[in-house]
Amino acid sequence: MERETMEYDVVVVGGGPAGLSAAIRLKQLAHERNREITVCVLEKSSEVGAHILSGAVIEPRALNELFPDWQQREAPLKTPVSAEKFLFLTRNRAFRLRAALLPPAMKNHGNYIVSLGNLCRWLGTQAEALGVEIYPGFAAAEVLYDDAGAVRGVATGDMGLDREGNKTDNYETGIQLHAKYTFFAEGCRGSLGKELMARFRLRQGVAPQTYGIGLKELWEIDPARHRPGLVMHTAGWPLHKSTYGGSFLYHLEEQQLAVGFVIGLDYRNPWLSPFEEFQRFKTHAAIRHYFVGGRRIGYGARALNEGGLQCLPKMHFPGGLLIGCEAGTLNMPKIKGTHTAMKSGMLAAEVAFDALSKGSAGGDDLSAYAAAFADSWVYEELKRARNVRPAFKWGLIGGTLYTGIDQMLFRGKAPWTLRHAHVDHETLLPAAACEKIVYPRPDGELTFDRLSSVYLSATNHAENQPCHLRLADPAVAIDVNLKLYAAPEQRYCPAGVYEIVEEESGPRLQINAQNCVHCKTCDIKDPRQNITWVVPEGGGGPNYPNM
Repeated sequence: MERETMEYDVVVVGGGPAGLSAAIRLKQLAHERNREITVCVLEKSSEVGAHILSGAVIEPRALNELFPDWQQREAPLKTPVSAEKFLFLTRNRAFRLRAALLPPAMKNHGNYIVSLGNLCRWLGTQAEALGVEIYPGFAAAEVLYDDAGAVRGVATGDMGLDREGNKTDNYETGIQLHAKYTFFAEGCRGSLGKELMARFRLRQGVAPQTYGIGLKELWEIDPARHRPGLVMHTAGWPLHKSTYGGSFLYHLEEQQLAVGFVIGLDYRNPWLSPFEEFQRFKTHAAIRHYFVGGRRIGYGARALNEGGLQCLPKMHFPGGLLIGCEAGTLNMPKIKGTHTAMKSGMLAAEVAFDALSKGSAGGDDLSAYAAAFADSWVYEELKRARNVRPAFKWGLIGGTLYTGIDQMLFRGKAPWTLRHAHVDHETLLPAAACEKIVYPRPDGELTFDRLSSVYLSATNHAENQPCHLRLADPAVAIDVNLKLYAAPEQRYCPAGVYEIVEEESGPRLQINAQNCVHCKTCDIKDPRQNITWVVPEGGGGPNYPNM
């Protein structure tokens, strides 16, 4: 069927902080210069903010630049940071690190504890008020190219296909959205971003990206245990000293507590389960008291870029740009990426607006973005942070000591740059060479199983649609993953998507795609890169209310 085509000056793929900030800044510039620019944002979730998950403590620097009057506009930044704690945990003890000893990047004075999903919802209303067209529930499934090979826009996925890809009575063909410039802001490990990086060789000459998986729960806790504005982080137990990771506990307004755990996906033991480590963490004597008398009301998970400056790809190519976490602009020592993502989108808007103002017909390489990014505070911030994450190849103690030297003594200006040695899927050891980790059964009050957790994420997919988790070779799941690594996808997935089922003919991998919370961990960690995550039908996936 002939696809309907819509024309815009700029199409933005992804309604997160980077994409919405880019769209808003384009419209602000258009109003300031009395020009007409058409801008569209495609968002695969059912509504703006429904797929957004972060801790989150936000540094308002970029928001101050985008909307200096954000307080008058009633942006949902309600809880300023009032106190902070950092603990090193052993199995039975907790050691508090004095705030004066924390590196400057880890201090949160002037920041706010927020629901990033609600902030994106607010940004969406600001964008629409400026004339941005936002289309939630439409997943960009295909990059469109012109005859010269430049990006011409994107196409949304077809709707109403059955599991085998056949058209049903509800079939609707996707829509082509043509643009002079297309910004890709899908977030960490975007499926279209992967294609663009390969097609235009955007990762050539840069260090391999490394990732983490972040798991989060939202609780309503006893008012007597609630301290609005308290930010707390931990490192150490229950993780092995060779595994990078740590926790956060953020006290929001209205007796809500956000608790989460982040584990680097370069871990080596295939028996490790990030979800189970998170549940076990909550049982520590220094942590569990916060949850007594409380009620868990939300759950979600998401991969995040951890690599830093040396892992950033080339972000410009003919007809488009990669922005925000699509490129990897998160500042790992700060454990923050919202402000850097927003600023990267604003810079993209300014470069594209300048090109359009000079009469560009699009399709050219916005190479000016590289210079604009290099001259920005984002670049300077990431440059100072660049050596922290790779230092943890020396383990918790070595990485912590190096971080103190790098961030306190050198202030991030050491005359060298550390590199990540491996991509994350290369690091798993054979299961037979590793100690098997036996996790305690959930108690249903403090610790939980995956399926009850996924229920709280309100994840939903049409069950009869084509599976969006694709195996290049189904045999690899058994012949390699199961035999060599004891099927690690059963453990690294935080949603119970992957399951080894025993049958008379032998074991097989069952994919419960309807459980998928779109974290992308399988796409990153599968040891043979046999699993590819692609977008399902628009509107599918989690529906996070306040995450």
